[in-house]
Amino acid sequence: MFKFFSNMDTWDPFQLNPVGAEKEQKKRCLLVAQYFVAVFVGVAVLVSAVVAKGSLLVLSALSSPNSLRGDKDQQFYMLMLVFCLVFPNFLVFLKSLWRCAFKTFVAPNLKTMALICVIESLVSLGTSLLVLVVMPHFDILTNLFISGGVCIVSAVLQIVYRLQRENWKILFPICSLLLTSAGYCLLGMDYYIREASHVDGQKEDCFYYVGLGIFSSFLVSLCWWENTMQAKNRMQKVLAELEGFRDFVFVISSILRILVIGAVYLIYHKLLNKSIEWNNFNLAGHEGDILQIGLVLFFLQAFCSAASHWFGVVACKINAVRMSFALPMCCTGPAVLGLVLVLFLTQAEGFNSADAIGINNFCRNLHLLKDKNTTNVVMLEMFRSICRTSLNNDYFQWPFAMLVLEGVCMWGGFVTCTYYVWKIKVQRIERTSQLFVRRLYESAFIDLSLLLNTKMKLPKDELQNVVIYLCATMWHETYDEMLKILTSMFRLDRYRGDPKEEHKDSFDFESHIFVDDAFMTEKETGKRLVNEYVEDLIHVVTEVYRVFTNKEPDDVSIIETPYGGRLMFVLPEGNMLYVHLKDKGRIRNKKRWSQIMYMYYLLGWKGYITKNPQKMPRMDTSRESLISMDGEIFLLPQYDNDNKRRFISDDNTYILALDGDTDFHPKAVVLLVDRLRMYYNVGAACGRIHPTGMGPMVWYQKFEYAVGHWLQKTAEHVFGSVLCSPGCFSLFRGSALMDDNVLKKYTTTATRGAEYVQYDQGEDRWLCTLLLQQGWRVEYNAASDAYTNSPQEFKEFYNQRRRWGPSTLANTLDLLHSGKETVKRNQSISSLYIFYQMFTVGSSILGPASVTLMVAGAFQFIFRMNGAIAIVISCVPPVFYIIICFATKANTQITIAAVMSVLYAFLMTASFFSIIGDMVVQGTFLTPTGVFLVSMAIMYLVTAILHPEEFGLIIYGLMYFICIPSGYLLLTIYSLVNMNNVSWGTRESKEEGEQKQTQSVLCNKDCRLCCWDMKIQVRLRENRHKPLGECICRVKLSFCLADNPGSRKPHASADHKFRHTENWVEPVKEEFLKKLTYFNMKRNLQAQIRYTLRNKNQDDVVEDLILMLTDTLNIRLSKAGPEDILAQAEIDELQHELTNQARHILKNNKMMKLEKRVKRAIEKTLSAPQVQRLDENDFWDKLIERYLTPISDTQEHKNRVSKELKSLRNKAVFLYFIINVLWVVATFFLQLIGNDIISIKIPKFSEEKNITEYLKVEPLSLMFLFSFAILLLVQFVAMLYHRVYTLIHVVSYRGTEKDYKEREPVGNNTHPNAPNEFKYCQKVTLVKNFKE
Repeated sequence: MFKFFSNMDTWDPFQLNPVGAEKEQKKRCLLVAQYFVAVFVGVAVLVSAVVAKGSLLVLSALSSPNSLRGDKDQQFYMLMLVFCLVFPNFLVFLKSLWRCAFKTFVAPNLKTMALICVIESLVSLGTSLLVLVVMPHFDILTNLFISGGVCIVSAVLQIVYRLQRENWKILFPICSLLLTSAGYCLLGMDYYIREASHVDGQKEDCFYYVGLGIFSSFLVSLCWWENTMQAKNRMQKVLAELEGFRDFVFVISSILRILVIGAVYLIYHKLLNKSIEWNNFNLAGHEGDILQIGLVLFFLQAFCSAASHWFGVVACKINAVRMSFALPMCCTGPAVLGLVLVLFLTQAEGFNSADAIGINNFCRNLHLLKDKNTTNVVMLEMFRSICRTSLNNDYFQWPFAMLVLEGVCMWGGFVTCTYYVWKIKVQRIERTSQLFVRRLYESAFIDLSLLLNTKMKLPKDELQNVVIYLCATMWHETYDEMLKILTSMFRLDRYRGDPKEEHKDSFDFESHIFVDDAFMTEKETGKRLVNEYVEDLIHVVTEVYRVFTNKEPDDVSIIETPYGGRLMFVLPEGNMLYVHLKDKGRIRNKKRWSQIMYMYYLLGWKGYITKNPQKMPRMDTSRESLISMDGEIFLLPQYDNDNKRRFISDDNTYILALDGDTDFHPKAVVLLVDRLRMYYNVGAACGRIHPTGMGPMVWYQKFEYAVGHWLQKTAEHVFGSVLCSPGCFSLFRGSALMDDNVLKKYTTTATRGAEYVQYDQGEDRWLCTLLLQQGWRVEYNAASDAYTNSPQEFKEFYNQRRRWGPSTLANTLDLLHSGKETVKRNQSISSLYIFYQMFTVGSSILGPASVTLMVAGAFQFIFRMNGAIAIVISCVPPVFYIIICFATKANTQITIAAVMSVLYAFLMTASFFSIIGDMVVQGTFLTPTGVFLVSMAIMYLVTAILHPEEFGLIIYGLMYFICIPSGYLLLTIYSLVNMNNVSWGTRESKEEGEQKQTQSVLCNKDCRLCCWDMKIQVRLRENRHKPLGECICRVKLSFCLADNPGSRKPHASADHKFRHTENWVEPVKEEFLKKLTYFNMKRNLQAQIRYTLRNKNQDDVVEDLILMLTDTLNIRLSKAGPEDILAQAEIDELQHELTNQARHILKNNKMMKLEKRVKRAIEKTLSAPQVQRLDENDFWDKLIERYLTPISDTQEHKNRVSKELKSLRNKAVFLYFIINVLWVVATFFLQLIGNDIISIKIPKFSEEKNITEYLKVEPLSLMFLFSFAILLLVQFVAMLYHRVYTLIHVVSYRGTEKDYKEREPVGNNTHPNAPNEFKYCQKVTLVKNFKE
């Protein structure tokens, strides 16, 4: 293991960069994939819209009374038109009914619902009249153009309410109104000329249909009234009420719309036109072609209109509104027109059977082809419909130009009406309800429907700023593990940049590390010092700082606190890092209490002082390193963040829970922030956790984690809510944690046995259970990757799962027990989801019996045993291990489990090949076991292919398979029998007397000189950074009081844990003071100058500054040793001299505008660590007293809890044992009875014997396999759905990802670090005399 020692010696300037410290680069392949997805979605939108619109036009032509089809055909095609109109309403009805039944039902306001129902009925009436009555009487081109008039009401409302931000943009709706009106006039003139010229026998009744078409278009245009109202903030009360019960309104309105469609169809075609003959719906024999054509056109129209709507939503969510949404939608009409004309020009020759010359003769001869079997009916009716236009005018054809002009006017009308779509700004993964006004789309006008349905005014034009608190809990992490979490925090600091600047992702953050058990008592002196883990952490912080900046930390503060201590760092870009050192003698240790500690501190205390600025502690103005050069001082970075939070609500305050070994990239955090920012009911979100390490146990966990995330977590996310957001990488919403019965209940101290299991063994799962029960949703984002160390040893793995197993079961049962209340309160959890969880819990409980039967099957095939005997033999090892677990200690149990796991692995390998052999012997894989194995392999393979970055994990699937008995049988037994053991099991702390001694006493003498006691100690300190160590001689003098009989010698307090911890401050300060050695100072100054002046046009002056200032430093400190620490007076003189030298260099280079920045860099280089006073003592004292006082249980309490835990253990083991035994016994007796009596016969054809044979399978096994297969299939479908939306999110993020570029040149007052650019910055005048 490599370590990066922070304070390098003069002769050892070399370093190793940790993995991931380099700047993140945009991958070219991902950029190409992003554009590919955008183009693909745009093409999909256009193609699906063209097919949907074209299918509807063809159906209207086929159902026309003027078509060449018979009455029976026309009647059937008209019915398909009805189905096309009903289909989207039916979809909305199902979705709304589902949400009302299984989500949340809100009682509607009758007046509001009546208003909506009336409008929806009018819209449905207009759609039905236009599609079912008017369009069959028009030609295909007129039908294509007339639909553009449905934007007329929207244009009028835009003019009336003046929705345009710029006054001149009112020209767009005015042009839309004028163009649409002109189109209607041209429509009337066109039909007037057709009727006068007797084109295709046009009759006078056409004017009725023209008028009815205009009227119905007006009714349809009422559909999008809500868009204008929400943009103008009119009818806010009605719209607000509608949001609450929109689902119920859609249930009623969908039914009304379907009824209106049916009524128009029956009234016109049955009562008025009398074209419906019920017997004609019986299609048989040669009429099957009619059925085929009609159904194909219906399915094309229904599917493609739904697909166009979905792809349109996707285009908006991936920030491709213009290219992939607006442009395809606007081009749909011209594309359909172009497609019709191309087909007419290229295919018409094949329909010219009489070799007619001219369009008129061609049209007259079309009726000759209507009875030919080889005729393409769709093409024929399309050409026949075109022949009804003015192209077929016997006198003159110029009126056809009026039809073309009509189309141009109608198309221009709806394009200008929806101009705002080209300008809207959409956030990543914007909610569909925020993008579109209505959930329903109009399939008859899919292009216009989507454009007019797009909201004119989105709720938020800009992202709301959020504050993220990164909170990592540490518990005896190694050096390498600390390196991962610190590197991740520094990466985020680099991604965020200067907190005084705006960021495209609109977030600010602070990093907090809470170190449990941070102190130790030095035996020889009794001093309370930081332990080896804190020393490692300090070295890691310094080293990572150097890797990112090539210099030492600039601003370091050391603070004594009631809970131990605190170290405060300013990260390179100006963001804050706090390290909280917990003394387990003063405050409760372990993870849950650390979480309570930072939640109360960051959400309670900081939230309080930011909302009450008069309570904010006064800033310490003694920090020279933070004083600006113009005689003013600004808020320290930590107070900057507190000041920002005054303007940020608790809904936008997030806590990122981390473990001390988590490794992540900024992208992972931003993707989680997106989920909470866009969906306000989400209380927590977690990412994809990747276990790291080497060895067989890690390989097993890699595939186990993959399957858990690929299938289980995605299913929970899609069908309900994720049950557990892991504490190693999860983002929590502040208002969710502060909700009733969440954080307050989370502080409950376990007093009963069951509480120890649920509360302390899996704190992250319990916290998520509290959030779910309070109504919050927990989500999973598969693109947010985080890496954490996993157990590499068998013992550590078993101890970890010994905690997780019972805790998971306890919390899931708690959620199921409160299922009814949770369903009422939580919109994401339905009764079906509760049933799904019950099924999964039942499957996990039956896991041991299932594995036992699997092993029995292996015995049966390999050794040719009788089924009943194989079951008996397979039950022996589990029973044996249960006895072992009750009779021996934990270490012995784990050792035996390891041996049995190896034996089981051999057996599972044989079982794997036995299943394959069984399929070979049976001559088919259509056996229950064979189908299950093959389907599982295919499903996992497809799942891995859909996760291309993780496809390699499929290799570990074999390891996972052979370890199934260990993971699902032996581990289950071990965790249940040891449920009464509530210790952590991993990284257990050493006792105080077992702390690692860092010093060896070589000499210890007590001497007396006159009236002084002299204690001389010579010790060898085992310095891990200096292999030879160092000898330290300490002399302690104390005044002799022995001669005074009335006095007592001072003695150490018995309770040394609660003494002041000033003993630890000075050693830590000395560690950071080493930055002021000559060697470090020289290197830091060079790096500080380069880091401060890193713009492209400043390279020359940077080199001059470094050369001259280094020379000055060399001359000034020529007598100092390379590792000597300068005194404060020497530092002040050196700073003055360097500042003057820098001013002279800048003046010669005519770069005086950089003087303040260079002087600031010199100050930061020479700044010393500061010991500060804490202004939060009162808060911490009360918090510790109320919730975090170290627990000291009495022996009586321990005995009672131990008894309760054993009782709970016995009940759980008995329940598991009975359920699994019943399952095994049932299978055993079915084997005894025999397959001939009770079995299910599966047919199998034998080619050799040319007969059908039957495989006999016991119903119990088949039922279990079938149920398990259904569960996996449900999870697989959920995974497919989740994959699509993950891809949408990733593409959306890649389109807005921050690109690391060199800073551009800045002017005098535009430096990005200039404090006056920070809008919340408060200046405090500082009167200070500067020395010349």
